[in-house]
Order: sequence, then structure tokens, then C-alpha cells
Amino acid sequence: MEKPLKTPPVYAIASVDHALRIASMLQLEGALTVADAAERLGVARSTAHRLLQMLVYRDFAAQGEDRSYHSGPVLQLAAHSGSETSRLRTAALPHLQRLVDAIGESANLTVRAGTTARFVASVECSQALRVGNREGMVFPAHRTTAGLLLLAELSADELTEAYAAATYAYEPEARPDLRRLRAELTRIRRAGFAVNNGRSERGVVAVGVPVRGAGQRVVAGVSLSMPSVRYDRNHLPGVVAALQKAAAGIEQDLTPLDG
Repeated sequence: MEKPLKTPPVYAIASVDHALRIASMLQLEGALTVADAAERLGVARSTAHRLLQMLVYRDFAAQGEDRSYHSGPVLQLAAHSGSETSRLRTAALPHLQRLVDAIGESANLTVRAGTTARFVASVECSQALRVGNREGMVFPAHRTTAGLLLLAELSADELTEAYAAATYAYEPEARPDLRRLRAELTRIRRAGFAVNNGRSERGVVAVGVPVRGAGQRVVAGVSLSMPSVRYDRNHLPGVVAALQKAAAGIEQDLTPLDG
């Protein structure tokens, strides 16, 4: 039996509809230009340009050197199951809150898709000077603590493929030095934790450990972020221990669902 055609909402918002249609084109069809988008939507090029710029601002799109647009970090993260992200958030939030209560710094849970990392859960600490809520933000994976932890689980071939030069055709300057990255990931694997001092944001230090799901697969990273003025390397063992306790709690709460 055929499904009936969808009925448009009574109070349809054309700009929202247009933006969603462009996002779908980028995800399903690939790159497009302002002229392409304007023709497909039946709008002026100036309107299409404003829509695309808003999608870039919200990380749904990215613009290449040739001025065409392609899918951005948010759409690339769509491959990461929404249901799995929801489960991770549900399992993690109580443990993130306990981390904040114990250490007094903001806590985050991050997942990876390709070469990007997205903060999917955050709990802010109450200190006046603090790292704010990052939930929903997307960063290059090699520039975040949890992203590095997740990249460290890739094989040499997987890492090479992820950072292939062709992937960075639009922005070659954003491609990391693979030799240095491999060396860093080797150290992280051996240590079992990562420290990011000002790499993703100046004046911020983050410490993180991996969270493992079924089959010991690393599914996320849990981290604490703090102003660099409060970071003390002498306290690192205690911070790592608290993070590992939180990760173990998240993993335990995930187990009944993974089994």
C-alpha cells in the first residue's frame, strides 16, 4: 500500500525548508555552488548565498577554495548513529556530573566521525572562571583531547586513509603532519590518556580517557576542561584516576544495552 503524500505544515517557513533541502543535497549529492542551489530552490542567488553561509556557520556545510560548498562536520557525523549517541549521553551525564563535583572543572563526552569530533554531552562547573558548555560543537579530531584518544584506536592504514591528501583538497593547510600525529597517537595509546594544552582553544587545558563499548571498541572520550591557570601537572594522576572511574561507570551502564 502506498503511503499518502505528506501534507505541508500550516505555517510553513520557507527559509527553514530551503536550508534543510540544501543540507540534504550536500549530504546525498555532494558539492554544489551558489548558482546550483539557487536554481534547485528557485530563489535568487543572494538568497541561496545567505542560506549556505548560515549552514557553514552551523557546521552543516563547508566552503572550498573553488567557492563551491560541500557537507560540513555535522552532516559528516550523521554516520554516527543517533541512537548510539543518545545511549552514550544517557549513560554519561550522571558520571560527568560526579566528575564536576569531584574535580571542580567542566566535563565533556565526545564522539568521532572521520576526522572530526563532536561534543555530545557537557556539564559545566560552577567556578566563575570556567570552560563553558561545548555540547554540539565540532572540531578537527586531532585538535581535541577525546578526538586524539579516538584516533589512537585506528590502524596505520585507517589513519592514512582518513587523512588522505584528497580529503583536504579544499583546505590542504588543515591537514596535520601525519608523522608527528602518528608519534603522538603512539604515546597516547601507551599512556591510556591524553592531555591537550591550548591546541583547540588558547588558555584551555583538557585531559581525557577513552570510553569503551562492546568488544572493547572505543566509542567516545570523556574529558575535563579547565583554564590553563588552574592546571597543575602534579595533580594529573588524580585527574586521570577520576576520569578512568567515570569512564568505567559509563562503560558499566552501557553494558546491559550492548550485551
